[in-house]
Amino acid sequence: MANIQVQNPHDKFFKETFNNPQVTKDFVTYYLPPSIVKQIDVNTIEPQKDSFINKELEEVFSDLLFKVDINHEWGYLYLLFEHKSYQSRNIAVQLLEYMLRIWNRQSLRKKADKLPIILPLVIYHGKQTWHMGQSLGDVIKGFDTFTADMTRYVPDFDYLLFDVSTYQDAEIKGVAQLKILFTIWRDLYTKNPADLKTSIYQAAEALNALEEKASGLTYFETLLRYVFSTSEAFTKNDFNDIVKTLEQAYPKGSDVMKTIADVLREEGIEQGMEQGIEQGIAQGKQQGIAESLLMMLDDKVGHIPEDMQKSIYQLDEQTLKSILTNYDQINTLKDLSRYL
Repeated sequence: MANIQVQNPHDKFFKETFNNPQVTKDFVTYYLPPSIVKQIDVNTIEPQKDSFINKELEEVFSDLLFKVDINHEWGYLYLLFEHKSYQSRNIAVQLLEYMLRIWNRQSLRKKADKLPIILPLVIYHGKQTWHMGQSLGDVIKGFDTFTADMTRYVPDFDYLLFDVSTYQDAEIKGVAQLKILFTIWRDLYTKNPADLKTSIYQAAEALNALEEKASGLTYFETLLRYVFSTSEAFTKNDFNDIVKTLEQAYPKGSDVMKTIADVLREEGIEQGMEQGIEQGIAQGKQQGIAESLLMMLDDKVGHIPEDMQKSIYQLDEQTLKSILTNYDQINTLKDLSRYL
């Protein structure tokens, strides 16, 4: 991995993309069910500054809140982005917690008789296709065996899931930035370096065609930093190939992509890249062990709390191998906690 250090690159790429109002409008228009879209006035969408993610989960989740007219009443779209390859079994509970925070904040700000509607949306891109349920009831023990008389007293709701890893090219729609975001997310885990480079070149071509060259330049810089910060497969040679291709692929007079190559060099991104590659290989191997271990433990001891998941991802390779060696002796969360 060509290790370009970017603080929380997933969050930056996600939020910089959705900072474009047309991206949000197109996301709602093209990806939400038509029966829902017709009840939403996309021209009233207003981004809110609030974030409701717990501090300890900011490395694996990002969120955005939008105020919008839903069925002629003010409501909210709450967009949660899971940027880890290991799926969260408890995501419906997290959504409920965040929605309660939104409602509580609204109750403090405005003394209204009724609460606004909140439509929960989850975007996921990981190495595995999403296989968890999509409702709160799916994580409540025995919920599917409850009678109708019982379930009327038990909280439950569905959330809209967008598993980007499953999208085909024809299914990725919207303005250039939205299509690029979803394509890169999909290809980051599901394609080899050569195919991912092709997606980057296609993104460069699309952004170069925009009338707003400056915004296209800025966004493409963010894209490149994101890919080189998160891809486990890219090397220094891949970086050099991309820069060389960008310099040669565009005719004289189209300076946008050449400028990007100059900026990357001037900021010293190539410096220390060999060390970054070694570090990236180690990080990629460590992450792979952590993900395998989490899946094994999830089957054996049940759901692993988010704080423990995060701790496992932060363990070094030697400690992870120690846990695997002693796997047969780990039967409870308490047993697991001894290694964290």
